[in-house]
Amino acid sequence: MATIYEVSKRAGVSLATVSRVMNDSGRVSDKTRAKVLAAMDELNYRPNFIAQSLATNRSNCVGVLVPEVSGPVFAAMLEGIEAELREAGKFTIFATGHTDPDKELEGIRFLIGRRCDALILHIESLDDDFLLSQKNDSTPFVIINREVEGLKDRCFTLDNEHGGYLATRYLVDQGHRDIAYVSGPTGWRDAEDRFVGHKRALEEAGIRFDERLCYTGDYHEEGGSRALDALLSLDIPFTAVVCANDEMAAGAMASARSHDLVLPDDLSIVGFDNVPLARYLHPKLSTVNYPVADMGAMAARWVLKNVYNRRIDSVDHHFKPTLVERTSAVAPFGRSADVRARGDING
Repeated sequence: MATIYEVSKRAGVSLATVSRVMNDSGRVSDKTRAKVLAAMDELNYRPNFIAQSLATNRSNCVGVLVPEVSGPVFAAMLEGIEAELREAGKFTIFATGHTDPDKELEGIRFLIGRRCDALILHIESLDDDFLLSQKNDSTPFVIINREVEGLKDRCFTLDNEHGGYLATRYLVDQGHRDIAYVSGPTGWRDAEDRFVGHKRALEEAGIRFDERLCYTGDYHEEGGSRALDALLSLDIPFTAVVCANDEMAAGAMASARSHDLVLPDDLSIVGFDNVPLARYLHPKLSTVNYPVADMGAMAARWVLKNVYNRRIDSVDHHFKPTLVERTSAVAPFGRSADVRARGDING
């Protein structure tokens, strides 16, 4: 097995230069870096990462904590993080918190115990005071989809309130006034913000919010089906429903068909997230785009810049949702001549 000394000799550089290339630290010209990497490849040299970690106090691993690994939103976020880090020669370790404070804390401790150089957190249950108390901890961290006062430079957020507003305003502009709402889980900040946006759109349009037409869902397809079943059982007329994510919207669509409703003529449905599934549903789902992969990539760039001293020009912290118009929502009763055909505008 080749040694670092042989790599140094083959490349014609010092041991320190080989070390800097391996650890991605210090200034090394592109030409010299290429020579060292070529020598490592020619000699089939494989670094001892355990020894390297002990010597540099760096594991080259970043810990990522998410509520769960299932579902298209978290999958997209993880993909954005992993792709950005892998391109920089860093690796990821994942853990889940299941929206439970004890499990979130356990996940954080697990990742720190694995000597992660930094943490990327998507957490819902641990409070702001806890996060602030960790600000000066030896393991730096960033937060996705949540803004914490005093940690704004580490937060990557979506304007969920505006996204909720866009979804409902879209239906209002089409002429709907009896609009039901399926919210996300109680205690989830993004769910609460989207609900606030929904109510703002109704108020702005002079429509009274009817709490009977609001159902608390769980962000899963089955929850969307249960929600629409419950709303239809109330025998309160409504012509449209906003779902706080696309998975629940898909479930609501399935429930609507089980009740012999024709979509979108009998019922318009709008979602949130713009997951890949949305464009393959029938009708294609109008929704609000959540650029979660981009947010994940930006969080990873923050880590590369602030922890690994990579030269990165800019890091965006705030993201705006946009409406994606497809074919799942039309004017009430569907055939109004003044409503143009809905196509795949953004999707």
